[in-house]
Amino acid sequence: MNSEDLAFASIEQLSPLLQSRQVSSLELARNFLERIERHNERLGAYITVMGEHALRSAEQADDAIARGEYRGPMHGIPVAVKDQLYTKGVRTTAGSSILADFVPDEDATIIKRLDAAGAVLLGKLNLNEFAMGGTLAHTYGLPRNPWDLERAPGGSSSGSGIAVAAGLATATIGEDTAGSIRNPASFCGIVGVKASSGTVSRHGIVPLSWSLDTAGPMTHTVRDCAWMLGAIAGRDENDRLTSHRPVPDYTSGLGQGVEGLRVGVLRELTQAEGVHPETRQAVESAAEQLAAMGAIVDEVSAPIVEYAGAIYMSLCDVDNPRLHEQRLYDSPGDYDYATRVRLLLANIVPASMVSKAQRARALLRREMFKLMETVDVLVSPTTSGPAPPIEATQTRITTVDQVVRGVFAVRNNSTTFNMSGLPAVSVPCGFSGDGLPLGLQFSGRMHEDETVFQAAHAYEQANDWSSRRPEDASGQ
Repeated sequence: MNSEDLAFASIEQLSPLLQSRQVSSLELARNFLERIERHNERLGAYITVMGEHALRSAEQADDAIARGEYRGPMHGIPVAVKDQLYTKGVRTTAGSSILADFVPDEDATIIKRLDAAGAVLLGKLNLNEFAMGGTLAHTYGLPRNPWDLERAPGGSSSGSGIAVAAGLATATIGEDTAGSIRNPASFCGIVGVKASSGTVSRHGIVPLSWSLDTAGPMTHTVRDCAWMLGAIAGRDENDRLTSHRPVPDYTSGLGQGVEGLRVGVLRELTQAEGVHPETRQAVESAAEQLAAMGAIVDEVSAPIVEYAGAIYMSLCDVDNPRLHEQRLYDSPGDYDYATRVRLLLANIVPASMVSKAQRARALLRREMFKLMETVDVLVSPTTSGPAPPIEATQTRITTVDQVVRGVFAVRNNSTTFNMSGLPAVSVPCGFSGDGLPLGLQFSGRMHEDETVFQAAHAYEQANDWSSRRPEDASGQ
């Protein structure tokens, strides 16, 4: 492989080369650091580049592999993480100027587990302020979609999506409270997973919502996501909401295909008024392809998901102000305008509305669990359309209709699975007429993530969407 091929290679491609010492981790790290130096200013993927740390870790990985101490597929793989995760001795900004000088004295559990797996940490990635979405003025540079620099990369894990798509890291960690992994995965043409609730520890992550936050991998392929999830998953006594279940082999179903799997096409997300025609067509074509591959495909319905975005906003934004109460009182101007407005408005949401939203979430969860008794996996659009122009995401909301359509409805696709806790994976499913990636979302039953990976992998292998690279990222 030449330097560019190495930058866009999957974990699956690189791991055997590292294990056999045909490629060194140090070579990979240097290659990525050079590309970050060359491309990051215009893409806005990284906030902090940990160059010396990465080179030192890569050397240690090479030495361990040379001694026969190979730790598995993540060993020597260059990765980067959303700057929402604590890194000991390295600033963690959460995308805000307020935390510009915050240096944690411990690593997040995910960082510890990546280190134990032998991964090489390249740096910390850009995001919307405090992972809230809607940021108007990005303190650490405007994130841009590598497929079209005037398009949004998705949020809030913007840098995590950009870095993989642009060949600035082999794999990344994002955090998904309302689609913040899957949305940038869809817009940037990569794979992203929100695992079943309780799978991944949140210890050492700057919180957005204690009941909804979920960190997870963003990679080139489904198998890469499954491997990376296996490395970071598992019980953590520092996060009492993590599951006691043993970590399964998330790759166990890969290669088994979809023969006989019951696949439900979720009507409320696929046929919704706001779904872009090209996205709807791509999802319908994917469903037809799955049927041709042997799956039993039917349209299914869960009407309550039409309210998922509104329920989410009523709960998440109320969770959040408690974390910012004193700062909002002392220095509200330190926050981005969009962040400040959301936090201040959340402070005046009536308790009666929160109570209703909690009951509505319980109902949504019950209905989704009931629906999953009839199918093995669901498919739906990850996002309602391809990446929008950046300027369209920075327009201030002034009408009720803009709130309903632009704040609530667009979140239905993703928040349905955050609030129900069900696993969901976004994979590329084609391109728009403008050459922008489209995303297909697979979801499944609680703690049956392996089946979701199985179906997503079968679809991925039947197409070549994941092998394509954005011209803007290739240096051409």
